[in-house]
Amino acid sequence: MQPIKRWDYAGEGLDEHELPPGPWNLIDQWVADARARQDERGDVPEPEAISVATVGGDGQPHVRTVLMRYLAQDGPGFYTNFGSRKGLDLAANPRIAAALTWPPMYRAIRFTGMAQRLPEQVTTDYFRSRPYGSRIGAWASHQSQPTATRAQLEEAVASYEAKWPDTGSAQGVPLPDFWGGYVVHCDEVEFWAGRSSRLHDRLVYVRTGDGDLADGTSWRIERRQP
Repeated sequence: MQPIKRWDYAGEGLDEHELPPGPWNLIDQWVADARARQDERGDVPEPEAISVATVGGDGQPHVRTVLMRYLAQDGPGFYTNFGSRKGLDLAANPRIAAALTWPPMYRAIRFTGMAQRLPEQVTTDYFRSRPYGSRIGAWASHQSQPTATRAQLEEAVASYEAKWPDTGSAQGVPLPDFWGGYVVHCDEVEFWAGRSSRLHDRLVYVRTGDGDLADGTSWRIERRQP
């Protein structure tokens, strides 16, 4: 067995007095910090990569990492094929957990709650902002379904490229009716900040009201042991 390499998490930590009444401002700040860190040092690739956990109707959990392409005061979100594994899981059980993790910064944010579909206009606006190849790919890929060969996928791409050639128009490829976005309506938001000797800070916002992430009257804060 190879020797275990260990790191001491010499992060800045997180204290209660640094927290706003609701989690939104700190979420927004930490995401901005991760983006800036990537721009400056290049050691936080894909700062918006978010791990998403779902549970199917059979009780089997699934986790995968996707890109967080939606972030607002109602929660973080992502886009997918509704027929994908996560889409099918969420149709059977809308409970969801997600995590943003930035190891070089000794920081993570965990979200738990319920997944809700984003409004169609929000999805349409995002879809039109995607590169042409990504819009075609949304049509060509039967996400999570088996395929015999790579060539089968590439043939589907070529077929849709012939149907909707790249004219440079954002509206040149229509939004598939089987594709859209989800937002995580959070019941808890946990901020994890690494500290030495594994004595990390875990500060958790627990929902107490119906407001959004910016509504300080809808949350209480508790510290949890590492």
